[in-house]
Amino acid sequence: MKRLIEPRKAESRNVTSVLETVDVISGERSTLAVFDYLIEAPNWTSDGKRLIYNSQGRLYGFDLETGDSIVIESGYANQCNNDHVLSPDNSRVAVSHHTYEDGESRIYTFPLQGGEPTLVTPMAPSYLHGWSPDGSTLAYCAERNGEYDIYTIPVNGGLETQLTDAAGLNDGPEYSPDGKHIWFNSVRTGLMQVWRMNADGGDQVQMTIDESNNWFPHVSPDGESVAYIAYRKDDVAPGDHPPNKHVEIRILSASGGNSRTLVELFGGQGTLNVNSWSPDNKQLAFVSYRLKD
Repeated sequence: MKRLIEPRKAESRNVTSVLETVDVISGERSTLAVFDYLIEAPNWTSDGKRLIYNSQGRLYGFDLETGDSIVIESGYANQCNNDHVLSPDNSRVAVSHHTYEDGESRIYTFPLQGGEPTLVTPMAPSYLHGWSPDGSTLAYCAERNGEYDIYTIPVNGGLETQLTDAAGLNDGPEYSPDGKHIWFNSVRTGLMQVWRMNADGGDQVQMTIDESNNWFPHVSPDGESVAYIAYRKDDVAPGDHPPNKHVEIRILSASGGNSRTLVELFGGQGTLNVNSWSPDNKQLAFVSYRLKD
């Protein structure tokens, strides 16, 4: 079963959040800010000036020059989880918001500078993960008829298209920058592993084969590298991605092969749920956590 911390539940986590960046070549880490509460999942804006993160059900813009955080007004969409993606032109942001009617996650978009939300997926639960490079389509994980699979839908709403049907959880779909592929993670072979398929769902290929549970592949802007979170095999059930675990951020060539460990940290859920590559392909933004006494 897919498990995502809902905003109200997330705030009960007794943690300090550390917003960091890491150089993808040297592995050098830099601390940008420390928060005495939970923040999650930074996106890097295409101008390289801000990081977008979620906290307490809202989105915030973190100014990399000043270190200031400013809330992004989103109307009634104020129970957003850590699934948020910027449009290719950075004019809008798509979110997964837990609606008050039933508490289920649905996908909405609203202007990145702030504004009223627009519903995209009436059916729930739907968990956003990707936006096509041409701006026309969203990719997401959704539970339909008791199975979690990957779907796409026009950005303005309409009929959804199912891309996977393998038994077990299929999650985390994200487009490659050229729009030809969707990267995702799937538990179909036992452990959670990274996969890649054509944008229409064809030619599904396993890209990691190891003894970890690998989640949320994020493709670099130049399309050459993929970052993901790896949990220790015995620390989690393959279909779960909890917080407060010892995890690794790993880097994989987009053409396949062996991955390398970039960062070891205490985190997991909230660390790297969304694409957080810098526009110049040189850094990743992420969140690590410290448990309070």
